[in-house]
Amino acid sequence: MPTTILRTIPDADHDPLALTREDLGSLQLRRLQWTVRHAYENVPLYRRKFDEAGIHPADIRALSDVTALPFTTKADLRETYPFGMFAVPTSEVSRIHASSGTTGRPTVVGYTRGDLDRWAGLVARSLGAAGVRAGWKLHNAYGYGLFTGGLGLHAGAELLGAAVIPMSGGQTARQVQLISDFRPDAISCTPSYLLAIADAMEKEGIDPRSSSLKVAILGAEPWTNEMRREIERRLDLDAVDIYGLSEVMGPGVAMESALTKDGPHVWEDHFLPETIDGETGMPVEPGALGELVFTSLTKEAFPIIRYRTRDLTRLLPGTAFPAMRRIEKITGRNDDMIILRGVNLFPTQIEELVMGIETLTPHFVLELTREGRMDALTVRIERHPALPRAVCEAAATVLQQRIKVHIGTSVDVRLEEPGALPRSEGKYRRVYDLR
Repeated sequence: MPTTILRTIPDADHDPLALTREDLGSLQLRRLQWTVRHAYENVPLYRRKFDEAGIHPADIRALSDVTALPFTTKADLRETYPFGMFAVPTSEVSRIHASSGTTGRPTVVGYTRGDLDRWAGLVARSLGAAGVRAGWKLHNAYGYGLFTGGLGLHAGAELLGAAVIPMSGGQTARQVQLISDFRPDAISCTPSYLLAIADAMEKEGIDPRSSSLKVAILGAEPWTNEMRREIERRLDLDAVDIYGLSEVMGPGVAMESALTKDGPHVWEDHFLPETIDGETGMPVEPGALGELVFTSLTKEAFPIIRYRTRDLTRLLPGTAFPAMRRIEKITGRNDDMIILRGVNLFPTQIEELVMGIETLTPHFVLELTREGRMDALTVRIERHPALPRAVCEAAATVLQQRIKVHIGTSVDVRLEEPGALPRSEGKYRRVYDLR
């Protein structure tokens, strides 16, 4: 039976934004030692993995010792489904979330009352960094339910003092109506869905730039700075990146400042980030591209040790929050990389090129097929509804040429009629593998 270690997390009352980098390192070490001991004593999988690696909690004497700990993967979470990763009895778990489970069993995460309070505090901190203020109205179009986005943003916004409009995802026409009628100051959703909302506004004869929205808190899928510029141009607001994943906490693991817009700052007083070589598992040089790995430092119900996110990024010095390192905008993952005739490419590379051609729309999908022994990629993209087809066809040809030049592989580009492709109500599915 797990042994609860509630209310023993070190330095619970620290001021995170007053920390120096040296102070932060000391706090992280104390919390890392607590987390490793908590996981070892209360999660059988961690006890087994630590013993197999020949590592004991007492061996963690410096932050650099984290690299001796074994990784945690999604396969570990599925192996222990549903509650085998919990470090407290289920009677002390206040909420349970789970992933969609599209590639197998869902990954299940739990939160104590203290975990939920800390999560709300981190989301409130994140929203403040985005420019959201007490007294504002937040239109929350993240999905509610087992997905962490809706309820995670909701609790943090209320703690900040904002009024939440809990719209959830879908019902795009109603989203437009409520934004027009309720006049919220901020919106939270996926970036691709915000573009779908802008499309729906225009179909209703509403100029998206005339809305009351000042800030968009966007995440849950990779998106580029090119898409940011498109969103900000079309809606006349500040679009900022919130980063999180359910296995580590949910939204609010890292947040971009509206003042700098240079990548999300990791809240390192609660999460210890690393970047590794995805193939060897070894740390990469500071500032080099690598796979992002997280160790939680303050989670009671579901401590996570060196979780491999599969997200590709760089760890960079802090700017808006100098003690906290930034991650470069996530634009790809180890597991959504397409290998096409020996060339590695990510959907976001195509997105960057699409956004660089003004006469193209942002609505596209990638279809992988096999012709004989050769793989082929088709970019299906909707033509611009306000432009002649000939202009759109010329733009599609330009896209095809730029993909060849900038990515180094040949693809087909096929124009579709406006509205022919599915619209995102959550995470947008870009790749359809039909091989």
